[in-house]
Amino acid sequence: MKVDLRKLSILVFALVFSFGMLFAQDHGQEHNGESTHEEQEGHEAEAGHDSGLSHSYCGGHEENGKYDPVTTVMEHIADANEFHVWKGVHLPLPVILYAPDHGWTTGLSSMFEHGHKAVDGYVLNHGRVNRVADPSFPKGEVHIDGILRQTEKVIGPSGKEEEMKEKDTFYACYEGELYKLDKPSTVDGGFLGGGITSFYDFSITKVVFSMIIASLLLIWLFLAVARGYKRNEGKAPSGVQSFMEVFFVFIRDEVTKPMIGEKHYERFQPFIMTLFFFIMFVNLLGLVPFFPGSGNITGNLAVTMTLAIFTFIVTNINGKKDYWEHIFWMPGIPAWVKIILTPVEILSLFIKPFSLMIRLFANISAGHIIILSLIGLVFLFGNNGESVGGAAGGAVIGGLFTAFMNLIELLVALLQAFIFAILSASYIGAAVEEHDHHEAHEGAH
Repeated sequence: MKVDLRKLSILVFALVFSFGMLFAQDHGQEHNGESTHEEQEGHEAEAGHDSGLSHSYCGGHEENGKYDPVTTVMEHIADANEFHVWKGVHLPLPVILYAPDHGWTTGLSSMFEHGHKAVDGYVLNHGRVNRVADPSFPKGEVHIDGILRQTEKVIGPSGKEEEMKEKDTFYACYEGELYKLDKPSTVDGGFLGGGITSFYDFSITKVVFSMIIASLLLIWLFLAVARGYKRNEGKAPSGVQSFMEVFFVFIRDEVTKPMIGEKHYERFQPFIMTLFFFIMFVNLLGLVPFFPGSGNITGNLAVTMTLAIFTFIVTNINGKKDYWEHIFWMPGIPAWVKIILTPVEILSLFIKPFSLMIRLFANISAGHIIILSLIGLVFLFGNNGESVGGAAGGAVIGGLFTAFMNLIELLVALLQAFIFAILSASYIGAAVEEHDHHEAHEGAH
């Protein structure tokens, strides 16, 4: 029987990645369950608090050690102020915090002792920095008994009690008292949900750290390619230059030239190439289940929003007269129709980058959620360790499906980079299109 070694190697690669993610998830579950309980007891003994009282209030959600699939998946795809490297091993990241009523607080995330110490009213809650909303909470460094998560019912915007919604609220437990926490600081200041927080977080988070790693890798790669072009001037490409040449030619011939046009494509080639390679690299880095990978980078709205804003700015600052004329007052159309179409065209200026942002975010996040859900079958089938046979069955089923999903996600990582690049090029092409292009278009109809 003849074996295709290429297909076999791809399958082995996917299986290794799948079980690597499974092993990482297993250790993450241990850290979120039993180990957290032991660490909490140690700190309570040091602080001299009554353990019965503290346990009745804090850590009850995590002490039972049960697998919560929704919480676990959402925590894994969310950003964090520290990088989980291995079981019990975390890479502390720089923390830069500012509160108008207090000033600056800086340091490393390790100063929070994984959620057992508060510094200037800040605590580390499942990897993210929160601030205690109660001003009576002591400043400086104090040991806390843990973080309590409670599901509370809140009245919606309409103010009607029958429309009450459930909302997760977190509390810091200090000396038997509960202190409500603010939400993590977000780039929108809370206007898109979560409420406006009392502090600003300028920290180097897991996503930012992963982007820095990806950027350094890209710089190293492009410098190597540049050296190859200088060394092989007038000759056939070789080595890494030969590998990257395929991508360069593809983006030029299939994206920038057709979408932007022969006359203008060279001006925007560097921008489109940067978008394509950056998105592709961070997507591929996110598929690596161990440090320095596993970051859900383009599954973060702040990242995709920034990329979409870049496209929005480049498109509109290069817009020609015809581009703006067709938006604000389309030629050759009755005035009463223009009154209807003009608001739609103005809205389209913002809908285009918004669709870029949402499309990339949703596709990458969905892939991570599916893979983590498949891995979670081990804990669900094993009934949190009570059924070894169930856990083994979950590992086989989850591992095989995860291997398949990893291959799909590999394709999605490349495809989403291509889609973002080609749509950005099409928007730029429409903005720089010459007037004679419009005439030829109208003549064809």
